[in-house]
Amino acid sequence: MITIKRSKTPIKQVLLLAGVLACNTLLAQKVDLIYTTSSERWVEAKRFLKKNNTETADITVYTDQKLQKIDGIGGSFNELGWEALQSLGAQDQQDVMNAIFSEEGSNFSMCRMPIGASDYALSYYSHNDVAEDFEMRDFNIDRDRYILMPYIKAALAVRPDLQVWASPWSPPAWMKVNEHYAMRGGAFENATDGNKLVSGGEMLNNATGFKMQERYLKAYALYFSKFVKAYENEGIQLAAIQPQNEIAFQPNWPSCTWRPEDMAYFINDFLGPQFETDKLDTKIWLGTVNSGDPNYVKTVLDYKDTAKYIDGVGFQWGGAKAIPTIHKEFPNLKLMQTENKCGEHENDWTSVERSWNDLVHYTNNGAGSYMYWNMILDETGASAWGWPQNSMVVIDKTSKKITYTDEFYLFKHLSHFVQPGDFVLKSSEGKNHLAFQLKDGRVMVLLNNKEDVIKTINLKVGNQMVGVEVQPTSINTVIFNN
Repeated sequence: MITIKRSKTPIKQVLLLAGVLACNTLLAQKVDLIYTTSSERWVEAKRFLKKNNTETADITVYTDQKLQKIDGIGGSFNELGWEALQSLGAQDQQDVMNAIFSEEGSNFSMCRMPIGASDYALSYYSHNDVAEDFEMRDFNIDRDRYILMPYIKAALAVRPDLQVWASPWSPPAWMKVNEHYAMRGGAFENATDGNKLVSGGEMLNNATGFKMQERYLKAYALYFSKFVKAYENEGIQLAAIQPQNEIAFQPNWPSCTWRPEDMAYFINDFLGPQFETDKLDTKIWLGTVNSGDPNYVKTVLDYKDTAKYIDGVGFQWGGAKAIPTIHKEFPNLKLMQTENKCGEHENDWTSVERSWNDLVHYTNNGAGSYMYWNMILDETGASAWGWPQNSMVVIDKTSKKITYTDEFYLFKHLSHFVQPGDFVLKSSEGKNHLAFQLKDGRVMVLLNNKEDVIKTINLKVGNQMVGVEVQPTSINTVIFNN
């Protein structure tokens, strides 16, 4: 005889328990979490959903409120990066490029390149070093064919729709007032074995370093146009140019300061009309702006018809102070963070914290694109001017060891998922998260647990409340699937 015992659990509790289990099963199918710590990289979490013991969300994401559209996320091509990459065998080179540009890797969608020498070039150069060649008869990109162009084409082979934009650190030296690539003498931190700028040749007061005669301005506009067309002839369509890197800085590497009135005059009367005449599709952005005074940008945009030629504004370093005002006063203007802070070759979690803070600041103030600085460097990280900096990938040219740094994974947590055409979503205030609406309908939340303990963060995404357990001192990507 079989005896059936009546359950002492009320039927309502049974149904409630079944409902909770069903809900948790459903959430487990719909939510994914990937995390990175300093010791564990890109880990797909298995058990991370936690019961909500409160109706209060730590972070609320408003899925019906889209903010700025994403234009792209990526890094910068430089000569020293290509040189480091060339120290590897062919398969290792390809593995690095795949890690940065493939869909399975960081999936970078937009990158920057220099026009002529940057501080991470092998040496000084421009695309026309023949003095007073105002007709640009000797303009050429021959050096780039052997260094920068193979680097870019290797990336395009992995990501054919990669957007590339360009900016000069310095005009040809003969176009500058001091006729030198740098604005001050010496090397990094004014070492004595520096750039041999003639005594008295420094320009340290943010005066315009360019020769503002009409013939130089006209020649420089032609220089930009020829650069765009030369790259197009080589199969590389440049998405945009920004006329000057760090427009208000006088370092001892390639540089040139411009007063805003002079930059506005150049764009309005020379560069914009030259691009119109030559029917170039390449956009002109104002940048890269490192002045913290928003009046720099406003002065340029307010000058005559200059604004009609400018498709967006790029900010870096000190420009972080100006972007909130510009976003508020020009809400429809595209904005970009053009150069992630480079660090001091520490390449550790402190770099992640610095980059995270800037990423949140720029994104919350309207930036639709964000650029890392050097994607690849050798084990020294040193520029030709002596400043050792961070990179996403470190290549030891002797041992051939390849190291993917903490910052590589920070950016992968973002760019692997967030692509051009996606949107930033409005979310509750806070400096430890960002939210995005992906084109395929998924919602992505990027979380930074800055504390050294495991935390449960209650996320409210639309009408859905989820408790997510995150690891100590970790970067986390939470995906809400369809």
